[in-house]
Amino acid sequence: MDCIFCSIIAKEIESSFVYEDDLVIGIMDLFPATEGHVLVIPKVHSELITGLDDVYVERMFKAGKYISAAMRKSRFTLDAVSFVLSDGKSAGQEIPHAHLHLIPRYSGDGIGFRFGSKHKFTREHLDKTAKEIKSGIEI
Repeated sequence: MDCIFCSIIAKEIESSFVYEDDLVIGIMDLFPATEGHVLVIPKVHSELITGLDDVYVERMFKAGKYISAAMRKSRFTLDAVSFVLSDGKSAGQEIPHAHLHLIPRYSGDGIGFRFGSKHKFTREHLDKTAKEIKSGIEI
């Protein structure tokens, strides 16, 4: 397997670490959306978040919480932090190893995630879709 994140986790590739514990790492993004952009990466390889045990998913977001709090205490005068997890290539995932982006946000930074208004469904259609999704949930 040739995964850049696995190589970073194994310390085979240099990276700027901001966080590490037994399950996840937090590193500076080499191509940041804004200054301070951090990636939280599980130490086990899985392309999608659905392939991870819950303990890894929980730790990714817990680490994200603490890292984003540290960002707010830093020299950055950020207004917000976007937590972004693209789960699959069509969602914008560029590296096939699950990871969480923590992107410091600033007024007028030009970054946006906009939902189009081209989709409008009836309550009947929404209920049918909800039932279909609900039937597949396995906890």
